[in-house]
Amino acid sequence: MVFQFITKQQASEILNMSFSTLKKYRLNGTWIEGIHWVKLNSRCIRYNLELIQDWLHNREDPVAHYRAIDLYHASLASNQKRTKQKSR
Repeated sequence: MVFQFITKQQASEILNMSFSTLKKYRLNGTWIEGIHWVKLNSRCIRYNLELIQDWLHNREDPVAHYRAIDLYHASLASNQKRTKQKSR
């Protein structure tokens, strides 16, 4: 699965949510910083489209959503196994 981060304008359009609803979910802790959204600087927020869509589908089943979060963590380059290089 490919995880893409999108702007608030894109998130609002794709998810059919207002900017204020996106902000509410960010600020009240419904969505987790670093997972559902990231703050690049004081004026630039990006939303993890796939995880937010999964959250929408699994709001009543948090265990299922945590599986999606685990998949996201496993997909990060920092969590990939390192292969040993042969020395010459």
